[in-house]
Amino acid sequence: MTKDRFFTVAIVDTNGLLRGQKFRGADLPGVLAHGIGMSPVQLALDPTDDIMAMPGVTDDSADFHDSELTVDAASLRHISFERDEDSALYLAEFTGEAAGLCPRNLLRRVLARAAAMGLSTKAGIELEFTLFDETPRSLKAKGYEDLITATAHPSHDLIIYQAAQSDFYAGVADFCEPLRISLQKMHEEIGGGFMEACIGAVPALDAADEAVLLRNFLRVFAMRQDQTVCFMPRWTEDADSQSSHIHISLLDEAGQSLFWDADAPDHLSPAFRYFLGGLQEYLPGLMLLFAPTVNSWRRFAEGTFAPPAFSWGIENRTTAFRVVGTRPSTLRVENRLPCADANPHLAMAATLAAGLAGIAGKVEPTAPTTGNGYVPGVAKGHALPDGMAAAIDALEQSALAADWLGEGFVRAYCATRRDQVAKFAGKTLIDERRRFFELG
Repeated sequence: MTKDRFFTVAIVDTNGLLRGQKFRGADLPGVLAHGIGMSPVQLALDPTDDIMAMPGVTDDSADFHDSELTVDAASLRHISFERDEDSALYLAEFTGEAAGLCPRNLLRRVLARAAAMGLSTKAGIELEFTLFDETPRSLKAKGYEDLITATAHPSHDLIIYQAAQSDFYAGVADFCEPLRISLQKMHEEIGGGFMEACIGAVPALDAADEAVLLRNFLRVFAMRQDQTVCFMPRWTEDADSQSSHIHISLLDEAGQSLFWDADAPDHLSPAFRYFLGGLQEYLPGLMLLFAPTVNSWRRFAEGTFAPPAFSWGIENRTTAFRVVGTRPSTLRVENRLPCADANPHLAMAATLAAGLAGIAGKVEPTAPTTGNGYVPGVAKGHALPDGMAAAIDALEQSALAADWLGEGFVRAYCATRRDQVAKFAGKTLIDERRRFFELG
């Protein structure tokens, strides 16, 4: 049935890392038909495999059993760094009780509710990262200090650096093709070594899958040429913050834009207004999914381009929710809250859940923010939670999260984040680099 010598099956963990195993090609029919086993403990790991507290999974009641994975045959891709006969890659999801903790499964559930409303999605994701001329050995030897970025100076859209690093850009484009990543654009960002790569407009599950694949294999590509890619939201307080903005729009049953109204102010349909209202009303309770680590919260500092409030505006990059586009096919909202280390499936699920609940409840947004939303008193919308502990409390208390994501997920996820906060109490940015720099 297959020419594969080996194939890889992987899940997406809560950090957005791919975790899985290689299997011999002869076993593919059975794996596709019956799945495989994997321990849900994979969903309780920090990037460098520190086991975080998760009720029923890593506590005193845990037996570290395997749960069944179902393998998505339609997810087949090929890893260009592997030999052809070993290159097949399939994505999988937990089933049974563990399904409620599985990021890919959670997004599927939200999308099923959208489909029940007669709606489909179109989404794109921006990934910001920094490229370093460092290897794991050099990072350890330096104690994660005095690090060398791939370019020396801030260089937003600077063609000089883009051309100088053309081999890197070409290599990224090369590995994206067999992985079925809809790479739309890449460019230099604000800061030495700072870059951005963008996923084009595709259905929301595809966008999240492709963002995870791009994040993981950007790391692989850099490692193979003795460099390191870092997705920490704030690897140094001297650099600008790193994010992973989500662009999203909705289509009706006829495949037409639900957000477009030719006769409305700024062409915003009532459904689009309600979607924005839902983002403003409900995302304060889901902010932890956009800022999931202790390092994430360093991003929301004065002087960065991180949003200061749950505000929205027309083509306004100082707001959390930027309305973009001038045609039915391009009108969308950009959620600027997610940090570079946010899990794409969880961030997408949270964004959609809040917006869809806004449509269902006909939640009106505030007036749009005009002018510079960083100036005190200008941004219209709730303030951000006051740190990670407050965001954990907010998620635990969110009725929307319990409804759309499940009480079990909320309980488990908040437990892992409280554990992380406790373990980093009194520690420094250097300690965060040691945990999150290469894999976070």
